[in-house]
Amino acid sequence: MVNIICEVSKYLILLFMILYTIKCFSSMVSADPKETKKKTGKQIVYVFLIHAFCYLTLFLRLGEVKILVFYGVQIFVAVVYMLVFRAIYKESSALLTNNSAFLLLIGYTILTRLDFSLAVKQFIFATVGLIISLFIPYVMMKWKKFTEYGVTYGVLGIILLLTVFVPGLGMYKYGSRNWIHIGSFSLQPMEFVKILFVLFVAGMLVKANSFKDLMVNAVISASFMGVLVLEKDLGAAVIFYITYVCMVYLATGRHIFFIGGISLGVLAVLSGYMLFKDSLFAHVMVRVEAWRDPFANIDEGGYQVSQSLFAMGTGGWLGSGLTKGAADTIPVSESDFIFSAICEELGVFFGLALILVVVSVFLSFANVAVKCKHPFYKYTAFGFAVIYITQSLLNLGGVTKFIPSTGVTLPLISYGVSSVISTLMIFSLVQGGYVISNKEAIKIEREKEHAREVIERRIAIARGEASRQGN
Repeated sequence: MVNIICEVSKYLILLFMILYTIKCFSSMVSADPKETKKKTGKQIVYVFLIHAFCYLTLFLRLGEVKILVFYGVQIFVAVVYMLVFRAIYKESSALLTNNSAFLLLIGYTILTRLDFSLAVKQFIFATVGLIISLFIPYVMMKWKKFTEYGVTYGVLGIILLLTVFVPGLGMYKYGSRNWIHIGSFSLQPMEFVKILFVLFVAGMLVKANSFKDLMVNAVISASFMGVLVLEKDLGAAVIFYITYVCMVYLATGRHIFFIGGISLGVLAVLSGYMLFKDSLFAHVMVRVEAWRDPFANIDEGGYQVSQSLFAMGTGGWLGSGLTKGAADTIPVSESDFIFSAICEELGVFFGLALILVVVSVFLSFANVAVKCKHPFYKYTAFGFAVIYITQSLLNLGGVTKFIPSTGVTLPLISYGVSSVISTLMIFSLVQGGYVISNKEAIKIEREKEHAREVIERRIAIARGEASRQGN
């Protein structure tokens, strides 16, 4: 009976995943607010059904009561967060709120299957991130000078990046010195610096009135990437660089900046590969060789990628089912290679749908950028959209052997305290810009409506006086 229930649950999970993905895109193109609300409401139902059937399967197959308790606590926090956030910020995007909750719950599910203690730890810090995210839009609305501290954001970002070089504080991990150790916790400063970087670039672009201003912005931005290169964190450097080029292109509308920026980036990568491949970036070369032919050196550098490909191939289109695969044998499957674990046990179809959900988050961010009238919020929303999709594609590309592995996480799904908190802050910052934009639009519409009423009253008075004079 247990096997029958679990097998039926597997197909129901896939069905509701497909329905959820469809609603992601149909709600974005819906012009009717009532219809959009109806679709996002159905999304919530699909989210909880997917989550429920996943934990039902985990409980039946593992037989541990703590799984049910953990499931109940997750649902409680998710429901409270959704209700509170929507109650406080009525003008916020329900789709973004749904997607953030969905991605978190999928992450909890896979982490529970891989390592229950990591799942609990992720949940605790994600809950802290959710609490922080509740206040961010409020601060943005009340702190009128939030948009005016571009230089300050930049200075703080560089200082925070440099903390990894402080003796006794910074530490190496997977070949990069991009972590700091505080007590029993390890943090990755880059995850929070990327927020400051976008705020810095947006603030500087708003004030840029000449080519000289753009060059000053470029030099300071380059210092961020220079520090990341010194840390040997090339994945983060790529994310920062692409984000900067795209934000400048949005602000200027000049193709030369985009084409020139991408060309310069490619040239820098090729030059670094030729000059420093055997010294400064030896660990990167291991990943490049693994990408070229992971099976040729499967016992060493190519083991991760090989196991990732084996996992996705073994699971097939429909997946082997939760706990029925060997997802826990994939190296760092809880973080960098979590997508492989998802595909093996929930299926490649589920994985493809998850990719589409990621794309819908990017499009939602970009849609917010389009709707924002204030340049600062427009640039920040677009910058965060580029950061989110670039990081996601770097992760997905690495686990599928499309590109060499870069060591970045899949936002809100992979295990990582720094990553999950910073990503929730990014979602909240985008929501804040959206709320401010909607409030301004509502205010303008009310002013127009008031002006029309005043004009209509004056016309009515004038007509009344003309009628009396005629009599």
